[in-house]
Amino acid sequence: MKAIIFNGSLERRTISTSGLISDYFSERLKMSGIQTDIFTLADSGIPLFDVTLTKTPLAVERMVQMFTDADLHIWLAPLYHGSIPGVMKNCLDWLEVTANRYEPYLTDKTVGMVCWADGLQAMQGINTMDSIAKSLRAWPLPFSVPVVRSSLFASDNSTQISDLYSGKFDKLISIATSKKIESSGLTKSAD
Repeated sequence: MKAIIFNGSLERRTISTSGLISDYFSERLKMSGIQTDIFTLADSGIPLFDVTLTKTPLAVERMVQMFTDADLHIWLAPLYHGSIPGVMKNCLDWLEVTANRYEPYLTDKTVGMVCWADGLQAMQGINTMDSIAKSLRAWPLPFSVPVVRSSLFASDNSTQISDLYSGKFDKLISIATSKKIESSGLTKSAD
């Protein structure tokens, strides 16, 4: 199984919320024997989505290859003004270049979702990602993690994920890597 962690934030600080969460998932997935890549939007060079281009930008080709090669996606996003960052949506819009493939977009990929906010509204970002994943023909997991950022870390000055959220992240990983994922009476093999 191959996994990709899609860091949908533009944070560039050495120790950032998105970086710490990405690293947590990467370490845990690798401990489970899963080949894992982190796609960091801030370093990707993905241009604005433009359907009039005659040639797909190289950064987009690389991104599409990473996204379509992975069986499991973990999407991470901060909540900005009631939704995911526009640059994250722009990146996902580029999957349109796969529209004519036998299995376009993210057909049958499993997607786990994490969104964090300073208040209690992170579920709005989860709902947005869920809708996008379904539109891209992926299988969103029935368990996601909306995060209240003030409770994410073990203490105010810590970079260690709190027990509360490490437990939730581990549950998401466990569900994502299980042999069968059941949703609405349908069964999808994670192999």
